[in-house]
Amino acid sequence: MEAGELKAELDKLSKPKAAAQTARFFKSYDGGYSAHDKFLGLKVPVIRTICKPYKALPLPQIARLLASPIHEHRFAGSVILTNRAKRSDPAGKKQIYDFYMANIAGINNWDLVDISCRDIVGSYLLDRPRAVLYKLARSNDVWERRIAIVSSWEFIRHGQLEDTFKLSQVLMNDKHDLIHKAVGWMLREAGKKDRAVLLNFLNANAHKLPRTTLRYSIEHLPPAQRQHYMQQKSVK
Repeated sequence: MEAGELKAELDKLSKPKAAAQTARFFKSYDGGYSAHDKFLGLKVPVIRTICKPYKALPLPQIARLLASPIHEHRFAGSVILTNRAKRSDPAGKKQIYDFYMANIAGINNWDLVDISCRDIVGSYLLDRPRAVLYKLARSNDVWERRIAIVSSWEFIRHGQLEDTFKLSQVLMNDKHDLIHKAVGWMLREAGKKDRAVLLNFLNANAHKLPRTTLRYSIEHLPPAQRQHYMQQKSVK
């Protein structure tokens, strides 16, 4: 099987009306965060189903998917790569991680980041040095910055919270709303593992966090605590 066959299967299901709606949702207009991205209008379950027979697609063929201007093609490549990473041995995980980093330009929207980086980047780095995440967090590319923080989700799942809070510090003054949301999301997940650590972080930083980040991070706190931290943001 080749990437061209998978692309053709996806393309023949294109729904122009849905594609236009999806393009608006992903802000693909001039000045939007995914300006000029092209969509077929396919739902995620449909894409995942079509990908199943292509689970053994060679990496060079996945690279063709990730290089496509069509969003659903890149999504399909991300799905296949992520599913393979989940069932790979350590050598396979390294190969996929190296491939992912070499083709990171194709992971260029929030949904592509969010379905892939935890199980590819985070999983590979779980028992390794994580300096690469701090490099990504300081990138000029918003998607690389999002990969940095969302990859820490895998660490959180294993009770390793330190890097999430450190990366949140690095990204605290980021100007992009999609980073504000991602940082708040990861802080919230860390707080589910250890609420006391999250509260310590909030006590020191709540007034400095973007409002969206703060709101996401406190979603699972009791109402009185949520109000307390939002008031800190209001008066500082």
